[in-house]
This record gives sequence, structure tokens and C-alpha cells, in this order.
Amino acid sequence: MSMFTKSSNPFARDSQIGSARDALSPQSRAGIPTTPQTANPSPQNATAAAAAKPATQPAELEKKPPAAAGETGSRLIVGPDVKLKSAEILDCDTLVVEGRVEATMDSRVIRIAEHGLYTGKVSIDIAEIHGHFEGELTARSQLLIHATGKVCGKVRYGKMLIEEGGQISGEIKSLAEDETLATRPRSDIIATVKAAAG
Repeated sequence: MSMFTKSSNPFARDSQIGSARDALSPQSRAGIPTTPQTANPSPQNATAAAAAKPATQPAELEKKPPAAAGETGSRLIVGPDVKLKSAEILDCDTLVVEGRVEATMDSRVIRIAEHGLYTGKVSIDIAEIHGHFEGELTARSQLLIHATGKVCGKVRYGKMLIEEGGQISGEIKSLAEDETLATRPRSDIIATVKAAAG
């Protein structure tokens, strides 16, 4: 047969593979399909392919990762080449900043990507910073600053975690500290200030 002539049997190569597969022991055949696969299966081929798949799959393939706490609800993603300026972000459960945002926001979750920049005022439950934040940030529940993250400004937090390399600067206070000061009698605060000054 010439090398430019098509074989009359389009599955000749597949039958050669099938013969080689059949020569293997059952343990070493695991995962090798028993029917020829096509790039665009027809409904009949798809049914045959589905029937040829093993009934059990490894646990890693069956498990889907659980949705993260902030992944439900409305979500806004500001892409890497996008600039959002002078905005007020409302009714957004999760804001993902990959570009530049100048805004005010009161929501649940903010994630600033490594090359993202947020400037403004945020009151949020969870703040996860890989990029840069400048302004006033209140993280009611948790503030996470990753190794590439940088936070500057007035910062209030419930709990805070800073990875090695992460940076924070400005006026930083725990919300618990603020609550303690708010509940202290004014006379105690004045006495503390006079003692420190005197």
C-alpha cells in the first residue's frame, strides 16, 4: 500500500491498539478504553464511551471543592486592565479586584489580587489582600494580608493574619480594643491621659 493511499479500514490502527491492550494483564489494563474514542462523539459513540467508563472513579476526581465562604451571592470582578473610579459599590457580596478601584463599599468579602489596587473606604466582613489597599479598612471578622499584600491607612479588624512579607502601616486597631475604649467610663480615660502626660 502506498503511503498516500488511505486504508480501507479506518479502525485498523484502533484494532492494533485493541490487540496490544488485550495482551496486557487485567491489572495493567485499568484506565485503557475498550472502545475507540472520537474527538466529537456522536450520541451513539457517547453512549458507548459512557458504558465503557469504569463504574468507580478515584475519590479525587469525584470530589468537587467546597464553595468558599465568600463565593455565594452576587460577585463583581474588576479585571486586570479595568479602572473603576469614584464609585459606591452596593449589594455586592464579593468584590474581586484585579485592576484598580477607587470606591466606597460595605459588603461581605473583598479580595485584592496581587496586581490589584483598591483606594477608598471599605467596611467588610472578610478582607483578603494579595495586592495593595490604601484608605480606610474595617474588616469586621477577618483581615488576611498575604506575602505580596500591602495595606496603608486607617485599619480596624476583628482578627488579623499577616503572612511573612505582608505589610501594614497607618493607624491600626483591633475592633475589640475600640469596643473596650467605648465602654470605659470617661473619667477613667481622662485619668489615664493625665497619668501618661504627667
